[in-house]
Amino acid sequence: MLHYTTAEEAVALVNSGSRMFFQGAAMTPNTLISALCKRYNELENIEIVQMHTEGDALYTRHPYNETFRINSFFVGSNVRPAVNSSHGDYIPVFLSEIHLLFRQNLLPIDVAFIQVSPPDRHGYCSLGTSVDITLPAIGVARKVIAQVNPNVPKTHGDGIIHINRIDAAIFTDEPIYAVKLKEPSETEKRIGYHIAGYIEDGATLQMGIGGIPNGVLSQLENHKRLGVHTEMFSDGILPLVETGVITGEEKNIKRGKLVTCFAVGSPALYRFLDDNPIVHFKEAAYTNDTAIIRRNPKVTAINSAIEIDLTGQVCADSIGAMQYSGVGGQMDFIRGASLSEGGKAIIALPSVTTKNVSKIVPFLKQGAGVTTTRAHVHYVATEYGVVDLFGKNLKERAKALISIAHPDHQEVLEKAAFERFGNK
Repeated sequence: MLHYTTAEEAVALVNSGSRMFFQGAAMTPNTLISALCKRYNELENIEIVQMHTEGDALYTRHPYNETFRINSFFVGSNVRPAVNSSHGDYIPVFLSEIHLLFRQNLLPIDVAFIQVSPPDRHGYCSLGTSVDITLPAIGVARKVIAQVNPNVPKTHGDGIIHINRIDAAIFTDEPIYAVKLKEPSETEKRIGYHIAGYIEDGATLQMGIGGIPNGVLSQLENHKRLGVHTEMFSDGILPLVETGVITGEEKNIKRGKLVTCFAVGSPALYRFLDDNPIVHFKEAAYTNDTAIIRRNPKVTAINSAIEIDLTGQVCADSIGAMQYSGVGGQMDFIRGASLSEGGKAIIALPSVTTKNVSKIVPFLKQGAGVTTTRAHVHYVATEYGVVDLFGKNLKERAKALISIAHPDHQEVLEKAAFERFGNK
């Protein structure tokens, strides 16, 4: 039987000098985190490792950041200022490999904070919608402290923990983090229209959350027998499941199942996920394993970019030297899709920023990270069309990318291409 305590008593198990793990996304255990922050005067030298979390992230703000230091695998808006300051840092690592840092004791975890469902009659709690790197983290953590919440969906797959593994637990009854599905912009709809034409019946999809994935999904109502094997998804897939477009019947890995490692969306999405056996939540080491991804047919991976240069180098995680997000699983799925029989790896981005700055550029900004190398890039899509860079030389790539750049910037890009490549 699980015995509950107060948040203050639970976080008293944290000692100075600890490395902590916070479960992320919709499962961020903010009640525990808030209680921990109240102890900032009693503690020192606390390192926090995490993926993307939701909430205020008080531990990144003054005066808490004198005690807590973030060392993040991904950078969301709530921790971005800290990561780009002296109070935090970023670890560039593929999502598929983070588990190795835990299991090979490269980043041993002292205390893990998680949010779970109440235990079932067998004593097992569900990790809900965030299994990703949480499963390996709690597997190695010396102490596990749980925020038990009846609003956490009981998901199927591998995301469970037995109460015997929980060192302290608190009970909360509050809605989990939810986001409302936004209507795609006209630009995102045009990008979605172009990409939809490249998605074949029977394809296995990987896409995330946001305007472009929703723009693509909204164009797929006439497709057939689609499958899902992804690192995350949101509400955009629900209409396609309900209408029978997504069936997973042609997948080779977990046929008929929607496979993911985390999900974020609306309350409707969480109701869909609760006790739904067609959705399997796995750890990221599984969902993002290229060897597993490639075994599915026609894997179509759609990923975003901040900018792409004329040779095809993709920056998706920084704006110059400023760390904006993270490497995540882009390379895992770009490679997996490219190696899949009939697969397509697609980088999708608007041609310009909201300030009309071209996202197709002669050179990446100084200090920018190369998330996906030009040797890995195949398809690139903007609202002006889709080009395939695979097998093209540098000059041919530049010409192709300029053809889908915003017309306002094509002349400047053509001049830059000529200055770089001339008539060779």
